[in-house]
Amino acid sequence: MSRPIPLILDTDIGTDIDDTWALAVLLRSPEVDVRLALSATGDTAYRARLLAKFLQVAGREDIPVGVGLPTVDESTPRRLQEAWVQGYTLADYPGTVYADGVTALIETIRHAPEPVTLLSIGPLTNLAAALERDPAIARNVHFVGMHGSVYRGYGGAPEPHPEYNVRLDIPASRRVFSADWLSLTLTPLDTCGLVTLKGEAFAAVRHSRHPITRALMENYSVWCAASPDWLKTPLDPARESSTLFDVVAVYLAFADDLLDMQTLPLIVDEAGFTRVHPAGKPARCAMAWKNQPAFEQWMVERLR
Repeated sequence: MSRPIPLILDTDIGTDIDDTWALAVLLRSPEVDVRLALSATGDTAYRARLLAKFLQVAGREDIPVGVGLPTVDESTPRRLQEAWVQGYTLADYPGTVYADGVTALIETIRHAPEPVTLLSIGPLTNLAAALERDPAIARNVHFVGMHGSVYRGYGGAPEPHPEYNVRLDIPASRRVFSADWLSLTLTPLDTCGLVTLKGEAFAAVRHSRHPITRALMENYSVWCAASPDWLKTPLDPARESSTLFDVVAVYLAFADDLLDMQTLPLIVDEAGFTRVHPAGKPARCAMAWKNQPAFEQWMVERLR
C-alpha cells in the first residue's frame, strides 16, 4: 500500500448527520492521514466540541481540531447533536485545539512537503477566508467536496436544486469554485443524493461493536430524536440511515472507480445553482453511479 494521503477535513458536523457518518468512515480509512479537522459555519464552537469528542472516543487525539469562522445567518441553527456533547468542552480534548482554525488550515497547507487533499463537506466560508488571506495555498491542494447539483436535485429529482453547502454562502462558493486548485473533484447531488443504508446493510452497521461505529450510532439516535425540520417523515434509527451525501466525498478523496466521472466547467450563479458554463473552472464531477450497491457495501465493510 502506498503512503496515506495527507488530508484536511472541513465540516459542518452537527446539523445533518451525514457529516458524522463521513467522519466515521474517514477514521476507518487507512488510505488517508488526517492532519486537521476544522468546523465550518454557524456555531463552530459547538461543531468543534463534537469533532473533538468523537476523535477522543475514536482514540485519535493525534488529530488537531480547528474552530472555524462562526456565522449568524445559518438557515438551520439548531444544535441537533448537542445531547451527545453535553458537558464536554474543548478544554477536555487531550489533543491540540486551534481557536483560529482558518490560520491552522493555512499553516498546515503551507508546511506540507507534498500536496494536501482538502476534503470539504460543508459550506465554504472557511476556505474562502483562507484563500483571501493566502491565495497561493490553492497550488498545494487537491480539493474534494460535496457540493452542487448539476442535472439532478435532492432525492433524485429530475431538475437541479441550489444545494445547501453552496447556497448557504454563495460568495464563498464562487471564490472556492474559481480558485487555482491542483485539482477540483466534486460529488454533486446527482450521485451523493441517492445513498442510504437499509435492511441487512444498515443492520450490519447498527450492530457493530467498534467504538467508532458505536459513537456514530449514538449520535444518529440523538439526531433522530431531535427531529430535524427538513425531514418529510421521521427516520427510525433502528431501521435505516438518512441520506449519506458526505460519505461519497470521503470515497472520492482516494478512489473513484465506482463512479462515472466527467470533467465539466462549473460556475455558481447568484441563486446558488451550480451551472455548466464555458467560463467555469473544470471540475471532475461524479455524475452517475457505475455500481452503487458496491459502494454501499464498501461503506458497510468500513463501519461494521
